[in-house]
Amino acid sequence: MAGMRAVVATVHGQVQGVGFRWRCLQQAEQTGVAGWVRNLPDGTVEVWIEGEDAAVDALVAWCQEGPRWARVDSVDLRPVAPKGMVDFDVR
Repeated sequence: MAGMRAVVATVHGQVQGVGFRWRCLQQAEQTGVAGWVRNLPDGTVEVWIEGEDAAVDALVAWCQEGPRWARVDSVDLRPVAPKGMVDFDVR
């Protein structure tokens, strides 16, 4: 589909135990993207974001800030092939 893309964002900082995944779910629903968010053992949060270009950009921008209780130090982005996901889940 034209204008569709997917990225995996790895969010570094104080991003676990601060509601990051649940607020990310809310933001994903508001922006209309699909994918998932999960905590990783190294303390980072990984987010698969798939959808229209502008919607993906919007959630990536949110990930760079996070919820007010988080401290985001950096976000690594890796382009991936869209899988045709339709929902966004917390894992």
